[in-house]
Parts: sequence; C-alpha cells; structure tokens
Amino acid sequence: MFLGERTSERRGQSDLSLKERIQDEMKAAMRARDSARLSAIRLLLAAVKQKEIDERVTLDDAAVIGVVEKMLKQRRESIAQYEQAAREDLARVERFEIGVLDAYLPKQMDASEIEQAVTAAVAESGAQGVRDMGKAMALLKARLAGRADMAKVSAMVKARLGG
Repeated sequence: MFLGERTSERRGQSDLSLKERIQDEMKAAMRARDSARLSAIRLLLAAVKQKEIDERVTLDDAAVIGVVEKMLKQRRESIAQYEQAAREDLARVERFEIGVLDAYLPKQMDASEIEQAVTAAVAESGAQGVRDMGKAMALLKARLAGRADMAKVSAMVKARLGG
C-alpha cells in the first residue's frame, strides 16, 4: 500500500486541497515513471511555491487555479509562437502540458451558462454601456474564475453593452 492510498482511505478525495491533490498526482507520476507528466506537474508546483514565497502566504484553491490559468495562457502563447517557427516538436510538448494542467481546473461552463451569468451581472451592476463594462466584469471575475475563459466572457459583456 502506497502512502497516497492510505491518505485517500483516511480522507476522501474531496477533502484534499487542490495543492495536496497536485502533490499526490506528482507522487503517482513518480511511481508510474511518467517523466513527461511528472515534469509538467513539477513546473506547476514550482510556480505555486514561487507565488507563495513572493506573497508570503499559503495559496488556497482559488489562487492555485489562478496559477494554473496563467500557465495555460503561457502555454497557448508558446504554441502559437512554435507553430509560427515551424517547431511542431516543441508545440506538441506544450499541448501535452496543457492537457495535464487542464485537469486541475474546475468543470468549464458551457456558453448558455456563461450567457446567463453575463445577463445577471449586467443587470445587477446596472451597467449601461461599454464604459460600465468594468462593473460587470468585476462581478463575473469573482463568480466565474477558473470555470470560463475570461477573454470570451469579456467579449460577451462588450457585445451585450453595445461595444
């Protein structure tokens, strides 16, 4: 019986913080000798640790999700650059890392759920035009963090407010 298995028996998977879950999956990748997955998970844990050191805090799940989102954005930008430079080998590595990192985000909302949230936030904030977009986005950022691509949400809000 592995240490991770005892931990899972002692407390349910839902009791683990996101950071603990990532650490457990790193141990599983080590045991499985999955070097590519292990490398991606180590990069994520290093980014989390760096943010904790920089801010002198222990990150909660929401902050860890923010780190994951930032890393995903960086990977997507890298893929575009690698494809432009005809380096498909490097783009393939970045795509693999995106697959690993995506697993740590909460379930993504579909377009209709996002549309409902945008409608509610615009009404709640009293936003009238594009100048008031920040009010609606502030509400949406708190509600949808990690569950929707905020660039798409921003575009929806802009379209709704007549931008």
